[in-house]
Amino acid sequence: METRSRRYRNAEKKLDRARAYPLEEALRTVQSFDAPKFDETVEVAIHLGIDPKKTDQLVRGAVSLPRGLGKDVRVIVFAEAEAAEAAKAEGAIAVGTDDLAKRIQDGWTDSDVAVTTPDLMKVVGRLGKILGPQGKMPSPKSGTVTADVAQAVREFRAGKVEFRTDAGGNVHAPIGKRSFPLGHLLENATVFLDTLRAMRPSAVKGVFLARVFVSASMSPGVLVDVH
Repeated sequence: METRSRRYRNAEKKLDRARAYPLEEALRTVQSFDAPKFDETVEVAIHLGIDPKKTDQLVRGAVSLPRGLGKDVRVIVFAEAEAAEAAKAEGAIAVGTDDLAKRIQDGWTDSDVAVTTPDLMKVVGRLGKILGPQGKMPSPKSGTVTADVAQAVREFRAGKVEFRTDAGGNVHAPIGKRSFPLGHLLENATVFLDTLRAMRPSAVKGVFLARVFVSASMSPGVLVDVH
């Protein structure tokens, strides 16, 4: 049986599990938990009121968080010629075509976001079984398939977050670091949730944001009142 750490158990004692907290209070509660020795990532997790088996109800996209993520986002780019040089200039950690694809096929996964020009999707397509489960497969909906790869690198490094529904109908996304001022976390979380609301599929009936939680990397989740 899994045993929670003392820090986690102490954090749970501060929670009222029967209550949904206003967003600002939920984030303040997460920041009040005893901190580990590293700066935790604060995340939002949403269970959507969708049928994840129906493709017309799935959600995928990207949003630029106004306060960034507080970390260096590692972007790789599939591009050639001038586009490749522009991506390197914006800070892409790896740029290439077949050579980059082979590196990934050989087991290299040290990246956060993959971007490609449209003409190289034929190369990236071979990586679907690798990048797909990691949530890194480029898509036009998320802005990771684009002719302007330099702009994409710049945006993702500045705090643009890609998200998609998983098999259980959930969406997860980082919204900053625990050390952020409360107002910065609140601003990022609000922008993310507003973006998600605006993407509600027309086929979805009833409540869309069914349950929302915020948490830090090693903390329990705090239920958020978003209704």
